[in-house]
Amino acid sequence: MCNLLPARVLVQTPYSMVHVFVKMCFYYMWFSVSSALSILNDHLDCNQEGIKCGSKIVNCSDEQERVPRFLAPTGPGWALENVGVAEDENGLLPVINVSWSVEADGGILYIQGVKAHLLDENTTQTLCVWYNFTIPSQLNPRLGKWTFSLDGVVVDPGHTYSISVFNLPEPDQEHYRLTKQITVPRCDDWRIQQAQLCLENGSTWDPQMTVSVSWGAGSLAATVCFNTSQFSDGYTVAVQSAVYQDSKNVSKGKSTWLNVTFEMDIRNHIQIGPKCELLFVVRPFFPGCKNKCLSVQKKWENCPYDSKQPWALLIFATLALSIIAGCISYSHWKSSHTTTTTTTTTRPCFPRTAPSTPSPPDPTPDAAEVAKRETVLLIYSPDHPLYTVVVLKLCSFLMAQCGTDVVLDLLDLTRLGQLGGLRWLDWHRERIERSPSDKILILCSPGVQAKWRAMCGAKPVVLREDLCSPVGDMLSPALGLIVPGLVRSGSLRRYVVAYFADVCSEEDIPAPFNVAVRYKLMEQFEEVLLRILEVEKQQPGRVNRVQGVGQHEYSLCPSGEALRGAVEAFRAHQQKNPCWFQDELVQDEAEGDILLRTSPNGRLTSSTSSEFVSVFSMLWNLEFLRVAPKEELYPAGL
Repeated sequence: MCNLLPARVLVQTPYSMVHVFVKMCFYYMWFSVSSALSILNDHLDCNQEGIKCGSKIVNCSDEQERVPRFLAPTGPGWALENVGVAEDENGLLPVINVSWSVEADGGILYIQGVKAHLLDENTTQTLCVWYNFTIPSQLNPRLGKWTFSLDGVVVDPGHTYSISVFNLPEPDQEHYRLTKQITVPRCDDWRIQQAQLCLENGSTWDPQMTVSVSWGAGSLAATVCFNTSQFSDGYTVAVQSAVYQDSKNVSKGKSTWLNVTFEMDIRNHIQIGPKCELLFVVRPFFPGCKNKCLSVQKKWENCPYDSKQPWALLIFATLALSIIAGCISYSHWKSSHTTTTTTTTTRPCFPRTAPSTPSPPDPTPDAAEVAKRETVLLIYSPDHPLYTVVVLKLCSFLMAQCGTDVVLDLLDLTRLGQLGGLRWLDWHRERIERSPSDKILILCSPGVQAKWRAMCGAKPVVLREDLCSPVGDMLSPALGLIVPGLVRSGSLRRYVVAYFADVCSEEDIPAPFNVAVRYKLMEQFEEVLLRILEVEKQQPGRVNRVQGVGQHEYSLCPSGEALRGAVEAFRAHQQKNPCWFQDELVQDEAEGDILLRTSPNGRLTSSTSSEFVSVFSMLWNLEFLRVAPKEELYPAGL
């Protein structure tokens, strides 16, 4: 037993030395990457009116003089503290500022100074500042409490600091120290976002990443577009799935945005993985975070199928037949156990009402409700001339096939010119709020999201169509009027939020609109129309349906066929031009001046003029169009 003990000690001794050495290296590396606590040079002056004060940084381990409790001053009181940025020769730095007051009591005559002690709880670094002064009176010349401050303490984002302040000399028993913890926010907080340290970590980078995917026979091409940052020259763009991955390193050069294209052979894997999805990742390289910078991601889930895989077609055919058989079985079982009826409510292609099964008359919806014409105010962003055509075709479809009145800026130029854009929007909004059934339809697209971000403080956005259109930018004032009403629960039923799934995505919907139900067009257009009619799709004992507006049948009538053609034309343009939205942004004033000279306001662009004329002609000739009296069309005084 005695022989084993020295051997055990001999084995552990080298390990302990190595362990201590590794810990010393770790602590050295930890403190080397964390900036030491310091104070900006011009922030250590404590002189003020009525007091001559000296200040200096001292050793925190120095012992302080202590006196009997009855000869010691009382403790200070907190005044203010804040986190922000301050500038030195290297740029903006994150700093904290604290201030405290001296209690106006008898102990003020014993004060010989103040000591402030700061501790970084993440790194255990300390900083102490000593203020040397005497106070001549209980109140300052402005008859308020004497106040001192410690400003410009350079800190690290995300760290927590403990600050203690106490008057000197301290009592020999207990203490009157004032202690507070301050947590510095991370770089995504607006208070320190502009600090040089945060800028070099990508705090203000807004990539606005978009992905466009097109495919051909056995191949797939994906293009990733994103904005670059002033502080990052290199980027890694990657694509990955369950069975495929690839990445490319790119440099921005002098470009403000980049696009990277991946070409994939999908003949050997039908779905690019079992979940049929691709994940695109953009990772920047900022000087502050280097290889550990936060990346942005976007998922794409519409993978094409390869017809050259017969086994895959067999699997999908089997699954489809199983689902159809299950639905038929469930329908037979349900028909034998319940008396539920399905009523089909039809709006034009006019007029046609056909219940799928004989059922007794039901008051919801009755003929009067079907014949009633609701009004829809349509809010959109003219992202591209082809997208404006899509909006006009949607108006045609709503009026011709669905029997609704549509209010659109391009179709009401006379009244818009008399009232002005803001008054025109506000007047229609008030009319809809007074009506029990009228709605506001918000079509979301990349332009809607970009202009909402601009209203929240991001870079201003000006579209080419805003300058070429006769109505100008109507979306920004519309958002200012709509958003306050949208967040009120009592007004939520008046708003319908939708987007064309073939040319837009759910990411184009601004955050305030997330409180509402978001609909995909034209997949969920039937739900949109029932929402406009204020008819519940599911009711006790019945299911309400609308013929002629489903995803696979809306194009059977002329207005629906024209709408589908407009959507397909815009989608084809997007596939040929993956960065189409960036191309539609006006980059500077010079480009805007050229657009204004070539396409002045008051004249429709060539891409939309013919569509505008056709829609307006349809408005004029529709037999069921309701004509409002003159006093309703024009407010009093116009």
